[in-house]
Amino acid sequence: MSRLCLPCRFFTLFVLICGLSAAPALIAEAGDIKARYVVLGPEGQAVARVITTAARCPDLTVDQKTQAMQLRIGAETVAQRPTRSKPEDSKPSEFPVTVCDLPLPPATQSVMLEGKALPLPVKNPTRVIVIGDTGCRMKLSEQSFQPCNDPDQWPYKSVADAAAQLKPDLVIHVGDIHYRENACPKDHAGCQGSPWGYGYDTFEADFFAPSSALLEAAPWVFVRGNHESCERGGQGWWRFFDPRPFVKGQDCNRPEDDKIGEFSAPYAVPLDAETRLIIFDSSFVGTRRLKQDDPVYTVYAAQMREADRLAAQAPKSYYINHHPILGLAPKASANGVSFYPGNAALQSVLEEIRPALLFPAQVQALLAGHVHVFQMASFDHDHPTQFISGNGGSWVEDPNLTSLPAGSEAAPHLPVRHFTTTNQYGFMTMMRGKNEWWYEARNRKGEILARCDLEDRLGRCTPDLLNNTSK
Repeated sequence: MSRLCLPCRFFTLFVLICGLSAAPALIAEAGDIKARYVVLGPEGQAVARVITTAARCPDLTVDQKTQAMQLRIGAETVAQRPTRSKPEDSKPSEFPVTVCDLPLPPATQSVMLEGKALPLPVKNPTRVIVIGDTGCRMKLSEQSFQPCNDPDQWPYKSVADAAAQLKPDLVIHVGDIHYRENACPKDHAGCQGSPWGYGYDTFEADFFAPSSALLEAAPWVFVRGNHESCERGGQGWWRFFDPRPFVKGQDCNRPEDDKIGEFSAPYAVPLDAETRLIIFDSSFVGTRRLKQDDPVYTVYAAQMREADRLAAQAPKSYYINHHPILGLAPKASANGVSFYPGNAALQSVLEEIRPALLFPAQVQALLAGHVHVFQMASFDHDHPTQFISGNGGSWVEDPNLTSLPAGSEAAPHLPVRHFTTTNQYGFMTMMRGKNEWWYEARNRKGEILARCDLEDRLGRCTPDLLNNTSK
């Protein structure tokens, strides 16, 4: 016994000789990192980001030189604010973590943290993961409590691990990261012990822990979903996911600031020399058409014009937002399963800017989530194909569309020509060959369900997945 304690005695003597202030310095550097990842922002600016329980930011080794990370936001508990839930079903948001950033020069060759490499952007990516709607649903107002403790019924970790196994060059999350809004009731065994609310513990459970392998695999582009609006997970969105500098007042902490916290400007991320990703924040949008005197219409109209300007700077673009503008969402009806057409609010703005085509000719395809399926819809008229990758882990749509009546329209006067969908859990991949991209629907194991091709904005998938509803 005394021999085992001898090192402890020497350590205690060392601290007493050197001063008690030495102890925290010896302990603070080890085991404090909660998450490390790279986000891509405007014009592809890569930002190394670290979440730590330490009060100070760690140093990174960038191309063999030590660089201090910059404080993004420190630890704090944010007073309870109005949310989508009743006050008695909400609580303050606790963030007992420090978030740190370091913008990386374009020519960066390596970034190391505690001997571990962070992923860096690839100049001409050939394998891109598109994933969305990943969190575990816990919502009291709908009595909807997904069994978060059951990996079969909340399979996001399996989905993320399968995606990581493909060794992607880039990951695009199309929104809805956080879903654990309310406490798990005592009679729901499947989610007992789960954190809830909008603090760091829920973001860790819903995203950072199950995403660990995929965060290490590639840089990420994050798209804001309605579950990251200010009345939901907006505080975490601005701390952890938005790639731009943190702005106090835009942080969703105070409801009186929501008029700026609910919106953010579109930006472009170059995919290669000819192709750009146009990132659009639609988190605050509703489902009804907007009138031109509505302040929300004014904001979105200006932002969509800016998105058009960004798209015009390259021969090809992908328009990425959370709500499918030209997608179809299943709904139960007296005659079986029918569908809701694309987002009417965003359509109403686009129709005024560009009545005939909605999107500029450079936009080849739209990527979105929100509807918990994989889906591809292309059209009789010259419009970009809509892809949906919203089957990443949150309860998938049930019932699912298993047929589509002739003449079905995604928007007024826009009939659907080719359509395929599945509500199997999984993700989408964008794969590049020598001269073309193709698009794959994959299941939770990473197995290919269908391959889709684009020609002159017209998408088509083989095989047809309309009757493929196994989860």
